[in-house]
Formats: sequence, structure tokens, C-alpha cells
Amino acid sequence: MTENNYLLEMKGISKEFPGVKALDDVSFRVKAGSVHALMGENGAGKSTLMKILFGIYKEDAGTIYIEGKETVFPSPRAALENGVSMVHQELNQVLQRDVMDNILLGRYPQKGIFIDQKAMFKFTKDIFDDLNIDINPKSKLKDLSVSARQMVEIGKAVSYEAKILVLDEPTSSLTQQEVKHLFRIINLLRDRGCGIVYISHKMEEILEISDEVTVMRDGKWIATEDAKDLTTDKIISLMVGRDLTNRFPPKTNKPEDVILEVKNLTGKYQPSVKDVSFELRKGEILGVAGLVGARRTELLETIFGIATHSEGEILLDGKHVDNKDSATAIKNGFALLTEERRATGIFGGLDIKFNSIIANIDGYSKYGVLNDNKAKNDTKWVIESMNVKTPSQKTLIKSLSGGNQQKVIIGRWLLTDPEVLLLDEPTRGVDVGAKYEIYQLIIELANKGKGVIFVSSEMPELLGTCDRILVMSNGRVAGIEDTKSLDQEKIMSLAAKYL
Repeated sequence: MTENNYLLEMKGISKEFPGVKALDDVSFRVKAGSVHALMGENGAGKSTLMKILFGIYKEDAGTIYIEGKETVFPSPRAALENGVSMVHQELNQVLQRDVMDNILLGRYPQKGIFIDQKAMFKFTKDIFDDLNIDINPKSKLKDLSVSARQMVEIGKAVSYEAKILVLDEPTSSLTQQEVKHLFRIINLLRDRGCGIVYISHKMEEILEISDEVTVMRDGKWIATEDAKDLTTDKIISLMVGRDLTNRFPPKTNKPEDVILEVKNLTGKYQPSVKDVSFELRKGEILGVAGLVGARRTELLETIFGIATHSEGEILLDGKHVDNKDSATAIKNGFALLTEERRATGIFGGLDIKFNSIIANIDGYSKYGVLNDNKAKNDTKWVIESMNVKTPSQKTLIKSLSGGNQQKVIIGRWLLTDPEVLLLDEPTRGVDVGAKYEIYQLIIELANKGKGVIFVSSEMPELLGTCDRILVMSNGRVAGIEDTKSLDQEKIMSLAAKYL
């Protein structure tokens, strides 16, 4: 162990990608038995630094020490075998296999020439019991909620007996109760001497769970301070390099006539929405709140035609529309920004240009020939109007930060000139600066007469940006109220109405 009980020391780490200096002489260290928060705007270099630690990227310069010993991990497997685990923000799991398969992938216990299923079950059950995780090891991953899958991934990381555990936005899909459970697990591991790196944009969580906080900006180390000496305002100032006195832009939109009517909408396949009715006005931002399992995502998917409805009617500008699939919905003037950006939003292995124009691809071809100039011009508009930080249109979208990926997807949908935008967790995993920009974009869209439906698990952002909030509970509408008459306590009370 190094002096001051540092489990991990990263010294002078630098890394360049084509056209981008992702890390510039960054140093970072973590004590044994502590939670060290790593914060910064999207693109600050947090994930790149941790991917270098985990063996996904190779640093261009710098040295890594674990327990005082200089270390280089050629691969994530080598990192895992040496006590470094990482739970990524975007889950990368084998959904068709069961939980214990995912926990033990690549290291199955053998019984002769066969895989020992009983040993797999016991190993997984023991890990879950130790962490008080109530999930059947034989459950298929595809049948679990995103929050349950997150817990599986945390269990897998712990199963490697990690000395250093990196958690990248671990609470982005968790309810308040599940966050408390996660914090109990973190405190348990901290008490066992584990060093935990906690990446999050949620200020309240950081101040509650962390011992120390390091802030990065534009690929550089800015500050490391004790959490007890920090406030939300001070963290924001360090992250963005300026004071951000208001978390939300002023609401300048003015709702007008009704643009969308949803009447008695009920999903065909359960669990789904049940007898949902509401109206949306032009220039209105309608928030949708609820606990995990409230069917908020299912509501947007049913309106957009991804999920089938057995009963009910959708009217746009007073006319019946039949969104039988997503292509029809787009033609009818709807756009859907999905919750899971990596799984259902971006084409990670393709460039920004492709990701910008794909929803409107028919508008770029004539007689089967692509109008490349129009595609380039529209992509340029997306980059400039959405303020996307990228070296060029040819950059692979997967190399952008989460916030910049999200802005590309919003720009993609705006190119289709929709009347109604359905936004499912548009600021999930996005930093405070990029969140503010997304709020501004949403308000600007409302100012242009668009109708916006905004699903979020963060009640402060719904209260700060929306005109009204529709609260869902177990697939039903528990209430629709003007934001001015709501607070977090009333939203929670409505969210539990049909449980």
C-alpha cells in the first residue's frame, strides 16, 4: 500500500483521439475504504479516465499504481482478475441468458467436462444474499426491469472480490428506494476496505455518499476536495467554470389550442397502460411522472405505435391518427426520443451524419440516389443548432459523450419537423451544463408551437420545466395538475395511488 493508504494512483494520464484531447495530464487517487466521486460535464474525460484504468483504452502518457505497484491492464479481463471492477452506465448484458449466466460469463464452474449449474446457482445466490439483492439467479435478463439489471451488474462486479469498484451513473434507472439500497451496498463495501469511484451528475447523491470529490473539466483535473466542504453551487461552479445560479431556463412558452387528444388508451399486451386520457396543447410541455413500473415508457411507446393498443383513440389536430408502427407515426408528425440511448437510440458504429439523417432518410434520396450535399447541410445544422461538441460529421457517435449523443438524437428528430415530441428521460446520464442546454431546446420547441411530452424520474426537472404534470401509477393516470400547484410530496402521493 502507498502512503496515505491510497489503493489507486493515476499520475499524469493523457489520451488523444482523432481531433480530440480527451485527457491532459490528469492525476487521480483513491483511498482504501472510501467513496471518491468523479464529476464533470459530459466530455470532461471522466469515463475515458476510468476506461484507461479498466484496460479498455491505453493511455498515451502517465502511470497507474494499484497498492503502490505500477500496473498496466491489457484488457478488462486482466483488470477484473486483479481486483478492479467497473459497472458501466450503458449496460452491456446478454439479455437472452439467465442472471447466473451473466454473472459467471467466461468463468463457469466445471463438473468434469460439464458446466456445474448447481455451483453457478449457489455462487450467484450467495453474492445476492450478501448484498441483500432479491433476484432469482435463474431469471432471464430480458424479463427484468432496467433497475434489476443494474443490480445484477453490481452483483457481478462485487463477485470478482474487487478492491476497486467503479460505478458509472449507477442510479440513473433506480427509484429512491433502490438508491437507498445501493447506498447500503456501497457502505458495506467501503467498510470492507474497498475503494469506490462513483461517477454521477446527481449533486444530492454525491454529497450524501462521498468522502472525497474530484472535478474534471475539458480533459483536465480541476480540484479534489472533501465532500463535507462542498455545496451543490460550489460543485457546479467547478464543473462549468462559472456560476450557474438557475438550474432551469425561464419558461417563455405559452400553451395555445389543443394539438393532441388521447382518449381511453389501453395497451393490448400486459403490463401496459390502462384507460389513459389526456390533452396536450400546442406550445405546452407536459411532464409525465411516476415510480418505476408506472408504465410511463409504455405510454409513449403506445402513442408512437411501437406498442399496440387494444382500446382508445389518438387525435392530432382533431383528426384520428392510427400510429400502427413507428414509420407511420413519423409520417403522422410524431417523434420519440427513447430512454435507453445506446440500445434503441444511436447507431454506435456509424458516424454523426448517418445518426442525424436516418429518421428522415426518404428526404435525401431521389430515384435511389442519395443527395449527399443535403445530408451534409442538415447534419451541419444539427451540430450547430444543438451545440454538439465533435471534431467532424464523420466522427463515430459512440465516441461522443452521453450529452452530445443525446443532442444529436434530438436534432435527428427535429429534421423530421414533428408536431408532437415524446421525450423519454432526455437528460438521463447528462451533466448539469448539457441538461440546461436540453431544457432550453425543449422550451424553444414549445415556443415554436410544438407539443412536448416529457417523461422524467427527476421530479425537480419536471417541476422546473413543465407547464403541467401527468402522474401515472400502475399504468393509470393518477392525476394531471398545473405545475404551480404541485410539489414533490404531492407527486409521490399521486404516484402511489394505484399501488
